Amino acid sequence: MTTPAALTASLLLAATAHAQAPQSLRVISPIFGQLVSFAMPSNFAAVFENTKGGHYIREAVLKGETPERWTQMITVTGEKGMTLTPGSSPQIFAGTIAGGYKTACPDSFAARPLGETTFGRFEGFVAVIGCGRIDSGPTRHSETALLITFKGATDYYTIQWAERGPESDEPPVNDDRWQARLRDLSPIDLCPIMPGEAAPYPSCVDKS
Repeated sequence: MTTPAALTASLLLAATAHAQAPQSLRVISPIFGQLVSFAMPSNFAAVFENTKGGHYIREAVLKGETPERWTQMITVTGEKGMTLTPGSSPQIFAGTIAGGYKTACPDSFAARPLGETTFGRFEGFVAVIGCGRIDSGPTRHSETALLITFKGATDYYTIQWAERGPESDEPPVNDDRWQARLRDLSPIDLCPIMPGEAAPYPSCVDKS
């Protein structure tokens, strides 16, 4: 596990905040073959980052919470070279992740596809998935997530905004707040990694 100070390779730039919402910060991070760029509310702080083989993950939780005890978490992942996998697509990738949720809670799983989209010129897919009852963490709870998958030039990426709440028979996948959170994370895009360029990645900043 790394400390937040060790995550300074990511660029955080102040952006215009939505009314009555925390200020939004631009995050630009080199993940495998490209720079991943999106907006993150300023009340989140990165608490974990790891690269293992071809898998990258970074987790951010509300300030004051921990990787073990959290109510909201924004997770970014990368899967190196996944575009070479035959038959892969952002929708199929999202289905694989949803399948993992369903395995954890077969009796209280729900999903709502929001559909195919593009992020810049890159293909993506958005869905809301959740478990009404899940036992991971300190206590039994519900866990619902906005799931964004997108296909880069060589790698696949995800951004997930998850929320835990009281256990229920059905997770709140139809709540309007997921569309609002998709807007809060936007614009989402991928930029090329320019030789010799370091943070603040001006080529990607200028594109945004």
